[in-house]
Amino acid sequence: MKQYKAYLFDGDGTLYDTAEMIYQCFAYSCKKFGNVNVTRDAVFGNIGIPLRPQLEHFLGPLSDEKAAEVMQTHMAYQLTIYKDYLTLFPGVAETLQQLKKNGKKLSVVTSRKIQTLSLYLETTGIKVLFDTLITPESTREHKPEPEPAFAALKALGCAPSEALFVGDSVYDIACGAEAGTDTAFVGWSHIPVSSVPIQPTYIINKMSELL
Repeated sequence: MKQYKAYLFDGDGTLYDTAEMIYQCFAYSCKKFGNVNVTRDAVFGNIGIPLRPQLEHFLGPLSDEKAAEVMQTHMAYQLTIYKDYLTLFPGVAETLQQLKKNGKKLSVVTSRKIQTLSLYLETTGIKVLFDTLITPESTREHKPEPEPAFAALKALGCAPSEALFVGDSVYDIACGAEAGTDTAFVGWSHIPVSSVPIQPTYIINKMSELL
């Protein structure tokens, strides 16, 4: 694998494992607000897009007022359980530390809002390693659109050709590809790479392959 000036990382499912936590939250919220039972596969397939459209996928269209209520309840519940589920994937901390030692620029580009992103990065001890954090509050459009990747590249002072976008979902690969970066799909994703319509530049099975 070639070396890049900048590395853009998705958070959930790429750096840290929150899949079961996310499923438990959707199971709780969908049952509470719509008496809807959701499956893990259905929830995992939507990881990577902002919370409101994820919820509306199961509950149907929500007014702004109702969406705010559901999202507030959803995230409040998540904060009561996250410590039971949040873990870094193997090799993440060590690889990020080595990339920083090698002078690389690092960013998180995520659909998770800044409050819980910061909390989870701090809890796992890796927040200090990132030069910038791009969240839904940072841009008007979100993954799979390229705007979040462009925002990260601008903050890092890098051209698309100098960057690699690393992610675990269709939305990550599309975002990076549309922005003109190379892309890496992680082999520990909950979805098969065959389901990604845009061929990633690389498929990695260990984070250390970035080195």
